[in-house]
Amino acid sequence: MVPSERPGALEGLRVIEIAHERMAFAGKLLADMGADVIVIEPPEGAATRGFPPFVDDESDPERSLFWWHYNTSKRSVTLSLESAEGRGLFAELVATADFVLESEDPGRLASLGVDYPDVAGADSSVIWVSMTPFGREGPRRDEHSTDLTLLAGGGPGWMCGYDDHSLPPVRGGGNQGFHTGCHFAVMSALTAWLAREATGVGQWVDVNMHAAANVTTEAGSYAWLVSGMTMVRQTGRHASPVPTMETQIRCKDGRYVNTGVPPRSPREFATVSAWIRELGLEEEFPEVFLLDMGGEREFIDLGQVGQDEELTAIFGAGRDAMNLIASRLPAYEFFRGGQEREIPLGVIYSPEEVMNDPHFVERGFPVQVEHEDLETEITYPGAPYRFVKSPWRIRSRAPHVGEHNHAVYGELNRGPEDLAQLQARGVI
Repeated sequence: MVPSERPGALEGLRVIEIAHERMAFAGKLLADMGADVIVIEPPEGAATRGFPPFVDDESDPERSLFWWHYNTSKRSVTLSLESAEGRGLFAELVATADFVLESEDPGRLASLGVDYPDVAGADSSVIWVSMTPFGREGPRRDEHSTDLTLLAGGGPGWMCGYDDHSLPPVRGGGNQGFHTGCHFAVMSALTAWLAREATGVGQWVDVNMHAAANVTTEAGSYAWLVSGMTMVRQTGRHASPVPTMETQIRCKDGRYVNTGVPPRSPREFATVSAWIRELGLEEEFPEVFLLDMGGEREFIDLGQVGQDEELTAIFGAGRDAMNLIASRLPAYEFFRGGQEREIPLGVIYSPEEVMNDPHFVERGFPVQVEHEDLETEITYPGAPYRFVKSPWRIRSRAPHVGEHNHAVYGELNRGPEDLAQLQARGVI
């Protein structure tokens, strides 16, 4: 069996996902890992089919790139949860599933009688994941939110921006607030799955998106809680209580790079010293002797930077040396040189440049997905990880509205005539 034909890591597991922009990425992560994800849309199609950008026709619900990206490898059924028949079909679908993913506003499913206690219950084997802006319970449960307010209120918004603080914070693009919550939803679901493997019993998982954003601020929240220190936004580098040296440098070819983490170990100082000499820059950089001193030390105690005068000078020389090397090389050559020397740094890419980077291409990050309805293939971003024995892959394009009604409801013994009647009554 060739790698592309091997079953995914979650092959054999079924997920019922109630279509919602907040939860779509979690369903995609599970689907592309091999799970059978059935996304439930209202009869008229999910609202996210109307999200731009579009291919050609903005009125066509099958042409939304938002829908395409977030729904690869899934199957679609239509279903009205507002109808009694629809609620009955939903309960039947849940009975066939291992997971349910939903991000409805708190109280909506309960008002319809199709919430976890109504459909599954404590003795069920189903793992039911509810993801809401502030959790299913608590004083803020009914507050409205957007991806922007989640990032702002949770803290990541404060942490992102430029050294110039006359400029406002910068929101992370690409629905990062929703994505952060979805990652926690997937991790929680898989953890509950492991528990079910041992106990045979599922559980209800309550994901708080605001809290997920807050614990994704690296040391930001903890620095404030422990010492009352406010983190300072910095251009292209970690927020810090104290401003650090700039890392963005314009290379010889005019492109910008992030020079990354400065040398921190004796080996790294010795490596940068050798790089300076290889490029013939030692006369231009008389502080090379400080790099040599760093390379000769048995240990570099970063906690002493700013206190030990000699160590502070060595550390500063490491950053200055990286900046000088970057300014003398084309961006990609600088990047390759750092990689070869095990020094983390990177070229500042646009999204389309990322897709064409030789390293990403070699790893298979750009993925060609067949759209037989358009008689063409479309390039999609792939996964940031690779499985050797159970590979990730996009198995199919995003589904059309209700494309799999006959296949899925057929498993519930609903024939073509039944489905035609259900459609006529607005149930599916």
